[in-house]
This record gives sequence, structure tokens and C-alpha cells, in this order.
Amino acid sequence: MSEDEADRDESGPGGPSADDDFETVVSRVRDRVDPDEDERARLREVAATLAERAETAATELCADADVIQVGSTARNTWISGDRDIDVFVRFPPELDRETLEEYGLEVGHATLPDGHEEYAEHPYVKGEVEGFAVDVVPCFRLESATEIRSAVDRTPFHTRYLAERLDGDLADDVRLTKQFLKGIGVYGSDLRTRGFSGYLTELLVLEYGGFRPLLEAAADWQPPVELDPENHGRATFGDPLVVIDPTDPERNVAAVCSAANVARFQHYAREFLEGPSVDYFEPVDPDVLTATQLRDHFERRATTPVAVRFDSPDLVDDQLYPQLQKSLEGIANGLDDRGFDVFRATTFADDVAVVFVELAVGERPAVERHAGPPVHVRSHAEGFYEAYADDPDAYGPFIEDDRYVTEREREFTTARAFLESDRLFDVGLGAHVETALEDGYEVLVGTETTGLLPEFGEPLAEYFDPRP
Repeated sequence: MSEDEADRDESGPGGPSADDDFETVVSRVRDRVDPDEDERARLREVAATLAERAETAATELCADADVIQVGSTARNTWISGDRDIDVFVRFPPELDRETLEEYGLEVGHATLPDGHEEYAEHPYVKGEVEGFAVDVVPCFRLESATEIRSAVDRTPFHTRYLAERLDGDLADDVRLTKQFLKGIGVYGSDLRTRGFSGYLTELLVLEYGGFRPLLEAAADWQPPVELDPENHGRATFGDPLVVIDPTDPERNVAAVCSAANVARFQHYAREFLEGPSVDYFEPVDPDVLTATQLRDHFERRATTPVAVRFDSPDLVDDQLYPQLQKSLEGIANGLDDRGFDVFRATTFADDVAVVFVELAVGERPAVERHAGPPVHVRSHAEGFYEAYADDPDAYGPFIEDDRYVTEREREFTTARAFLESDRLFDVGLGAHVETALEDGYEVLVGTETTGLLPEFGEPLAEYFDPRP
């Protein structure tokens, strides 16, 4: 029996209370996620050195420039071992965008001589210094977040807002909450995860007053949940979770959060409050399936798996995954429309991308039923009748109830035939995915999909062991 199970077993009569269990677990997690003083001092030292380098380079280019540290390490909400330092170089708003980008890269390379350029809304420099991952990002120094010219211009306002309101206890609870969200797989605002960002997590802890009050509130959320920390007034958003940005009333901080991830947070909030355990703070890596185990799943489920495998487009994840999702929906709808009854579907990617679809029906009859208009709708009815009356391959037209019906040759009797045809390109694919498929792709059906295991054993294991 694990130590956590022992804790829960003792919580009956005569044992510790549920509150004791909660505090015991939280205390153990705090020991792991709270940076110690040596780690904090090391980060402060490196951050100060980087800020000094950046400011020297920036003011040589523009006397009015300045440098600030932003993000979780600036707000004391970073988790031990998360070694990220975000240095923002602020330039006056009079500077044009092209010059800001030019200066920003120059300052970035001066600060991080071994760094490399990356691109979000505009280019910035990324690198590593003494084990810390460092971003040097240019932005405009503005009076209000409502004046922003790009998303990064908001970040200094976020840092200032939270630094003024998060005391030490709340910062500790932010770290707990972040680790909890990581453990249940919903932390991260990237478009692959579509979960809770660090800023959103900090606002939620601040709004509810701590880790436990947040869990207790989330357990009873009735989406859409709408929070307005600065009482800006009701704005209209169509998202399941709405947290109006305290620094920008036109923005929902939780806009990227999917309904599924909001629901997951609710589920695990209830589970943790009912039976606290450190296990909720640790991501679960499933055991990779063997080919035999995967074939056993197919046999047990009596479904037909199909996969479209192709080279991943050369895109960052935030561009790639929306296109994969659009393509997944298009392909699944195309299969459904042709009678193959999609049971469940997913997509995953590395150097190779896969659209994986499980079908309840893998093969259809050679004919399909096609109902026409009611006979009394003369113009349409006559057109339908004439279209099929002389078709030697059609059965009918005949009349059922009050309308014409014909049974015609089906275009595709197997999912493979459809997926290998040019009609695949009519379903509404992501633009870059469509280009990648035009360059070539492979269709795998049934046990052929075991060929995905070397690259995608873990996501396939997750697929066949679904959890909330």
C-alpha cells in the first residue's frame, strides 16, 4: 500500500480528518514546488546580470528605452526547477514597428550572444544562460493595455497588476495550483493544450483567495462562468470560462481554454477534495502499447481504425495544431457523410503527423439509398425522376410514401477508397496540411495502424486508456 493510500485509509473514525489529509498532501507538494533560498538567489543574480546587459545595449540605441523582468519569476509564482527568465525591453511608442523589431533583435543578441531568433507576433531572441532559459523580447512602453500594438505589450501590465496584489501566501498557492493543473494535464495556453495559462492561474487564485477556495468553487462551477476582477462591466464572450483581463476589459484571459479542459479541472477538483493525494500533482505517462495489445483493442472493440500519415508541415505548434484540428474535423465529417460512422478520432504530430479515426462501420454496401423530393413538388420531382429514370445502374426511381426514391451505386464502399481518392481534398483541410498531403501521404487501415507505434506509442496508449 502506498503512503498516500495509507493516509486516506486512516481518515475514518479515529484517524486524521479530511482537512488533515488535505493539509498533509499540500505540505508535501509545497516542499517540492517552492524554490529554496539558494535557487531564488541564483535566479535573482542571473536575472540582474541579464537586465543590466539588456539595458546597456538598449539605451545605446534609444535613450528612452528601459528593461523589466516579467512572467512568473518576476511575480514569485515560479515552480522550483522551472528555470525561465523573461526580459522585456520597452521602447517608446513613437518608435515605428520595424525599428522596434530591429532594435529588439540587436539588444537580444547583445544580451544573449549565443542565442537564436524566434518569432511570435514579432521576432525575439531566445537562449540559455547558466542553465536558465531566457527570452529577450521587445515591446512598446504604453500607458494602458488598451493601447497595445501586439500581445506582448500587455505582459508588463499583467506583471505590475499581480505584483501589487499577490502576497507570499497567495504566490505559494499559485505554485500549488500550477502544479495541480500540470498534473491533470490542463496547464498551458498553447493551441495544442488549450488549457490554463500562468496568468489565468494567478488571476483565479487571486479571485478566489487561494488553492483550496479555488478548487471548492470550481467543483460547483456552472459554465459559462464569468469573472470580472476589476468590475469593468459585463462583456459578451461565448466561452465556457470568462475572466475579463483586469488590464484590458475587451479581453477574456480564458478564451483559449477548451470546454473539455474546464470540465477536467472541475472533475479533478472534486476528486482531490474528496480524496487528497500527491498523485494529482504528477502527470501520468501511460505505458506504451505493444502491437499485440493494440490489435487486442481492435478485436475487443470490433471497430475499424484508419489513419492518414504524412510529413508534418514546418510550422510552430500554435500554427500546426489548429490546422490539424480543422483537418481532423473535415476528414471525420467526410467519413461520416459517406456512411462510415466515426466512433472517435484524434490527431497527433511530431516530424510526422497523423489523423487517426476509429470507425464503427468500415465497409458499406455497393448501393446507397437516395431520397428525392415529394412527387407533388412538381418541378423538383420531375427533375429528380428524369435524372435517374434512364440510369441503368440505378434501382428505381420508385415511390415511398409521397416521394421518389432511388438506390444508386455508392461512390466509396470502403474508408480506404475514400481516403486514397482526390475527394479527400474536398473536405475542408488546413491549408498547410492540404499542401503536405498533396506531396504524399499514407493510409493505414485495421492492423496496419500498429505501424504508428514506434512514433506514437504514447498517444495511442492514451487513446485506448481514456481518462477524464
